[in-house]
Order: sequence, then C-alpha cells, then structure tokens
Amino acid sequence: MQATKLAIPEVVLFSPNFFGDERGFFFESFSQNVFEEATGLKRQFVQDNHSKSQRGVLRGLHYQLNPMAQGKLVRVIQGEVFDVCVDIRKDSPTFGQWVGEILSAENRKQLWVPEGFAHGFITLSETAEFLYKTTNTYAPNYERSIIWNDPDLAIDWRFEGEPLLSGKDQKAASFKDADVF
Repeated sequence: MQATKLAIPEVVLFSPNFFGDERGFFFESFSQNVFEEATGLKRQFVQDNHSKSQRGVLRGLHYQLNPMAQGKLVRVIQGEVFDVCVDIRKDSPTFGQWVGEILSAENRKQLWVPEGFAHGFITLSETAEFLYKTTNTYAPNYERSIIWNDPDLAIDWRFEGEPLLSGKDQKAASFKDADVF
C-alpha cells in the first residue's frame, strides 16, 4: 500500500497494491502499521458507516467539533465520487484551503480526513457506495456543516449543474460563520 501526502500534508491518500486474475482480485484495504507510519498518528476506528448516493448527490461539508471530533478514512466500493477535505483549523497555515481527489471502486484509493477538517463528496457515477471508518461515534450535538458552494472556499466540485442536497446541507453555515477548530 502506498501513502501520499496531499497539498495539505495532514490529508493522506492511500493506494493499495492490487492483485487480480481470472479468479477475481485481492488487496489489503487497511493496515494499522501503514496508516500510523503515513500519518504519524495512533487512531482507533470505532464506527463504520456506509452510504449509497445517486449521480449529483453532494454530501457535506460535514464535521464534528471537539470533544467528539472525527477523523475519517473513506473509500468507494461501487461507482465514483469527487471527495473534498477543507482545513478548518484556525491556527493552521492551510486554514480555509481544500484538497480533492477522485475516489472510485476502480482506483480503490482511500482518503484520510483528519480531525479538524470538513469533509464532503459529490457522486459522479450513476450511483456510488461510500464507506467511512471513523475515530469517534456520531454525535448530533457536535455536528456542523459548511455550505458546499461557499465563495470563500471556491471549491471546484468537478460537476456541471446543481447538486442534490439534503435539507440539512441546504441550510449549512457559510465558512466565515462556521464553528471551527
């Protein structure tokens, strides 16, 4: 498994070694040792989440505040998404910056979204199934959202047209009004 630090170095892209033949395939989808070496962090994953979305569904930008902040290791097992992480740590040199990656069943890549980052994705394929490993449990009282099209963030979602949003995501805060770390 290869680990690549992105333009915001705390965000890490993991690419597995893939072995396939006429029988099927095999790959290691997670290694605690590789994760710790790449991130420099010891994290225990306590919850797995699984979502399915149709083309144009945008989920995000979501995060949880301390003491219930969540790190997320995310991947797609069916379809393709454009996945985005926004640094919302006010003392960070990359505060307000974002990075994005295509995650798909085909490329099998995973993205580490550290605590202190808002996270979202848009479905580019007809449907996509998305898996999240989280370092903390869901805590609605600590959950926050930043609006997907905030002009201060200027995220290029790589999608034409209007995305499909939940009611909660339609009412998300602007970046300048958001609770941050």
